[in-house]
Amino acid sequence: MKVLFIGDIVGSPGRNALKEFLPKIKAKFRPDVTIVNGENAAGGKGITDKIYHEIREAGADVITLGNHAWDKKEVFDFIDDADSIVRPANFPEGNPGTGYVIKKAGNKKIAVINGQGRTFMPPIDDPFRVIEDIVEEVRKKTPFIFLDFHAEATSEKQAIGWYLDGRVSAVVGTHTHVQTADERILPGGTAYISDAGMTGPYDGILGMDREVIINKFLTNLPGRFEVTGGREQCNGVFITLNNITGLAESIQRISINEDRPFFD
Repeated sequence: MKVLFIGDIVGSPGRNALKEFLPKIKAKFRPDVTIVNGENAAGGKGITDKIYHEIREAGADVITLGNHAWDKKEVFDFIDDADSIVRPANFPEGNPGTGYVIKKAGNKKIAVINGQGRTFMPPIDDPFRVIEDIVEEVRKKTPFIFLDFHAEATSEKQAIGWYLDGRVSAVVGTHTHVQTADERILPGGTAYISDAGMTGPYDGILGMDREVIINKFLTNLPGRFEVTGGREQCNGVFITLNNITGLAESIQRISINEDRPFFD
């Protein structure tokens, strides 16, 4: 099985970059399933029903979220009916939506789980125990299990990668918007990377207007963070899984920008 994951979509530049590059990426790799993190897709924070469908129409089979899941109020109106979107599974009981979905991928099925870390993040339920329970449940239905772990600390991301090694197909980190170069297959067969990176503005700071952020560092005064424009980038990973065991055989970073143009 071939799995394509595209990192955090940031605002309209991210959506534009997705529409430009995703068809080319899919033509090259021919993935069986495409997963996109869309928690920053609406103006840099949250997601709307219109944008949910826009990302789906661009080619995403599943959309994952994160700590900005509830930033747009209208999400509460559609998330329970959206069968291709997942919010962090370890949000407290009573939150709308679901923490995982099982999707057809070719003639097989893949479980896509979304989790959120707690280090330097809001104090929510324990992701290790919540995700472990889900893994045990979905393994009865499919050996193909993908986790988007939305977290700040690389140590927490690495910890959950090692914790789940051999029990899930892949653990891919999101949230920091900076792609890491530590992609590997762990000894038990789980593909891992600390952060897949972001898709959107290339010349901002984490996708935001850099002057506002620089000024905040210089003065400690508050400023309005807004998605910047200009050049765009697209980041993610491509993972191949063994068709019998569901464990990873390869993981490849995807990084497209003006300094690293799209491969032919």
